[in-house]
Amino acid sequence: MTTVEMRHPLPAAAPEQPPTPIAGPSPGLGPCAPLHVAIIMDGNGRWARSRGLGRQAGHRAGTENIRRVLERFCEHGVRYVTLFAFSTENWRRPPREVRGLMGLAAFYLRREVRHLHDSGIRLRHLGHLEVLDRGVQQQIQEAVELTRENTRMTLSVAFNYGGRREIVDAVRRIAAAGIPLDQIDERVLAAHLDTADLPDPDLIIRTGGEMRLSNFLLWQSAYAEYYSTETFWPDFDSGEVDAALTAFEGRTRRFGGLPDDHQL
Repeated sequence: MTTVEMRHPLPAAAPEQPPTPIAGPSPGLGPCAPLHVAIIMDGNGRWARSRGLGRQAGHRAGTENIRRVLERFCEHGVRYVTLFAFSTENWRRPPREVRGLMGLAAFYLRREVRHLHDSGIRLRHLGHLEVLDRGVQQQIQEAVELTRENTRMTLSVAFNYGGRREIVDAVRRIAAAGIPLDQIDERVLAAHLDTADLPDPDLIIRTGGEMRLSNFLLWQSAYAEYYSTETFWPDFDSGEVDAALTAFEGRTRRFGGLPDDHQL
């Protein structure tokens, strides 16, 4: 997803092996896992810099990490995962880095789509396709079509996505449909978002230590629990997944109300 001089090169990629389908939920894991986890995959560049590498090496390492994170969430019974891969604001980055990210997206799809399909994972895209390279557009569309009927997990990839733009797009769709003003409510607006067929996220994880949403799922995250870790995305492993889910299990979700034992 340009060759850079590496002071500590990444290990050579292992030869491709036939994909091993992701396992189902493990017995004995807690029953309180969130239905939908969304992740802001941050820290690739800082991970690379700490190792004397170029930013693109960090993005490659972050891409390599996706499979093991999905496997762990599947083991916990999480049904929906949404990854923030490229924002509408990321176009402001240097052209060389943007080209590298586009290449990584194409590489990931070529390599992983069969594995995702064999593992029963449905792939969805959130955001705008039309400004992407035509080859990337086609790969995304073919991957979405191939996995459309899968039911074990839904993986949504937000690529060229912005939360504010998504809301504006939804308003435009409502206006184009001619829906009367007195019939427009939260339900109607939600039905015109990119995520219309997805539940709202229960848990939003941000790696890399920052404490902001960065224009990600602004409408949908109204009542999500938020978890931030200092760990950079390439190092966010199974143990980190477990820590995030343990933290979630310890939260009390009130949705504006009070727990039963606090009622008057």
